[in-house]
Amino acid sequence: MSGLFKGIGYFFRGMAMLIQPGLRRFVVIPLLANIAVFAVIAGSLYQLMSGFYIDITGEVTGTLSFLTWIVAPVIWLVGTLLSGYLSIFIVLFLTSPFHGLLAEKVEEHVTGEAILSENSVVQVALSVPRGFLRELEKLFHYLPMALLVVIISVIPGLNFATPFLWIILGAWMMSLQFIDYPMDNHRLPFSEVREACSARRGTSIGFGVIVAFVSGIPILNLALIPAAVAGATLLWCDELRHLR
Repeated sequence: MSGLFKGIGYFFRGMAMLIQPGLRRFVVIPLLANIAVFAVIAGSLYQLMSGFYIDITGEVTGTLSFLTWIVAPVIWLVGTLLSGYLSIFIVLFLTSPFHGLLAEKVEEHVTGEAILSENSVVQVALSVPRGFLRELEKLFHYLPMALLVVIISVIPGLNFATPFLWIILGAWMMSLQFIDYPMDNHRLPFSEVREACSARRGTSIGFGVIVAFVSGIPILNLALIPAAVAGATLLWCDELRHLR
């Protein structure tokens, strides 16, 4: 249990680091991208949910009309959560090179050691497609496990565990997603990211749980990505770096 709480603490420590003068400028682009994507998705879902709400409430009449007071907040809550989750997924994919840069600066700030990296124009250009390929590698790691949970969800006697499995899987993938950024700065393969997180499974799951939870909280989730990147980098520096 101590590992779970320690993992949660890393996220809030990462959030506190974002106000550091040397780090704030690396937060701006992912933050603006998240706000823009969230606004587009939320607007689209608002139109969709409005039509759905009109259709549902139009069929509720008479003594059941009170149900509209229940349906409305549920629909808007679901729409807001979906907007947050989808925007975070899209922004993570589109702005992955910026997250690696933030992780690099956080690590240098914490350890006082410069990370050796290629700064040529060619290397910077290559980092963009490499970051996209890295995101695809995470996706391919996730899909088989998600498919397994889907299969379990339709098996009588086992499907009661499905909600808990989704929570655990989501937390595990969130930890891998963000801890990958500081480890990728050292050109470590994704297989080593999985091994490192497995070696500190409790702490990694605790970190992933709080990230997954905050991703569903409107407004606060706009600052989720830079806070999670900074928190994951702290976790890497404190507990995972020596496992290389």
